[in-house]
Amino acid sequence: MKKIFPAIICLMALSPALRAQRQAPLANAHKMGLYARSIEQVLRLREDQVDLATAALIVSEYWSDMVNGRRYLAQLDEMALEIRARLERRKIGANFQAIPVINEYLFGELGFKSVSETSDPGSLFLHTVMDKKRGYCLSLSMLYLSIGERLGLPLYGVVVPGHFFVRYDDGRARFNIETTSKGGTAPDEHYIAKFKVPQGGNNHIIYMKNLNKIQTLGCFFNNLGNSYSDIGDMDSALLAFERAVTINPTLSESRANLGNIYLKKDQVNKAISEYLAALDINPRDARTHNNLGNAYTQRDSLGYAVAEYLRSIELDPNFVDAYKNLAIVYSKQERYGRAIGQLNRALALAPEDAGCYSQLGDVYSQMGDYEQAIAQYKDALKVKQDMVEAHYGLATCYNKLGLVEDEIWEYRRVLAASPDMVAALVNLGNAYFGKERYDAAIEQYEKAARIQPEEAMVHYNLGAAYSKKKNYREAVAAYRKAVQIDPEIGDAHYGLAFGYYQLKQYKLAWRHIRIARKLGAQVTEDQLRAIESKVR
Repeated sequence: MKKIFPAIICLMALSPALRAQRQAPLANAHKMGLYARSIEQVLRLREDQVDLATAALIVSEYWSDMVNGRRYLAQLDEMALEIRARLERRKIGANFQAIPVINEYLFGELGFKSVSETSDPGSLFLHTVMDKKRGYCLSLSMLYLSIGERLGLPLYGVVVPGHFFVRYDDGRARFNIETTSKGGTAPDEHYIAKFKVPQGGNNHIIYMKNLNKIQTLGCFFNNLGNSYSDIGDMDSALLAFERAVTINPTLSESRANLGNIYLKKDQVNKAISEYLAALDINPRDARTHNNLGNAYTQRDSLGYAVAEYLRSIELDPNFVDAYKNLAIVYSKQERYGRAIGQLNRALALAPEDAGCYSQLGDVYSQMGDYEQAIAQYKDALKVKQDMVEAHYGLATCYNKLGLVEDEIWEYRRVLAASPDMVAALVNLGNAYFGKERYDAAIEQYEKAARIQPEEAMVHYNLGAAYSKKKNYREAVAAYRKAVQIDPEIGDAHYGLAFGYYQLKQYKLAWRHIRIARKLGAQVTEDQLRAIESKVR
């Protein structure tokens, strides 16, 4: 009883007319969607029974740390009632004349504003928009649509590639409402030109059409997936994109975004399938052609990859990543001149792109032109001093040129920035090994072994370093670990044989020297006879 007394007192203070107005139900009052408790329940409802705000708040409860979203429904109702009161005072019905009143209230009086940053998933949720009075195109549109639904206004969400807005359409009056511009309006042609809306005769494509509420939720899941992908939560992103594609199978962004997640999870064929579906909807999307090229590259279908990168560049001649990716494929095909040409085109567009210089260094290194490779890596470091790839490239070039101290210095620079980079640890260990600095080599190999304990060759290298120090017990332990992981390493068996021989465990030495020989390790007859004589 205590909870209703304040409301009763407030109602008693109202005039009879305003009290009646407040008591009159909002347009959404009898929808079954108000009682839904899961998205699955929402998706089973008839379209006219869905309550968009309730569905959005269910998503808030599931995907965010917010506990009870239902309390926001009361706030939305109060906002709608306040707008309705203003409309009635001005003798305006539920028609297009209501839109300026809504805009004045939301954007002028309450101060709702748009934000450009959408990488934080929290900025997507309806409850966050209401708390902070900040949102971006889709989240502000969700608020606008939720209020319009309570007022009985014919408002619809509209999606274009990379953007979302609201449309009023009662069959006679029809205009767009831009929630990121305080409710301003723009013609369809503006959106079609600015966002490169795919044109054609496919009536199933949802761009520029009035969306129903379920389709609007599908757009929401697509954007939610983008935000989780941006922060590296691939599992949450996958769930969101799969939901988005299920709801809106003809939204090309959802297909392409789902493909991106599949590619990151090494599910290459699934990624290709989604990219092809996206391009069937929007064949002029340069980014998706580029990503499809990446998938073909990962599958080693290099001819197909080249075709996709070239198509991407044709559609967007300023797309630097497509030139760089094409250069990677040309390098794999040993078409080094073409790779260099593509990277030079990329540098003409982005002269401060350190990655381009570093990639050029990789190409020259593959060609065996280490001096030119070094020059390119140094150009990369002029742009970005702490660029790990460039320091690593320099180290490998110095190794090829026999400049071991310079090699060691560069690997140290790499590990200062990326201390868990196993390849750098092993290569630094190898450089120390070559300089007969075995303790330093052991230190690097042991670090690598802690990071990747199942990498057999790291244990083999460690065994070799201990053997050079004549610490045969540790050498045997390391070699034994190597052959446990990969029994086919003949040189590790040879190392075990030598170590066991030094420890006077001749039967074990005899066993492993024979395995080593069988696996192709260089074993002399003298070595075999020496061990065999000890066994007898």
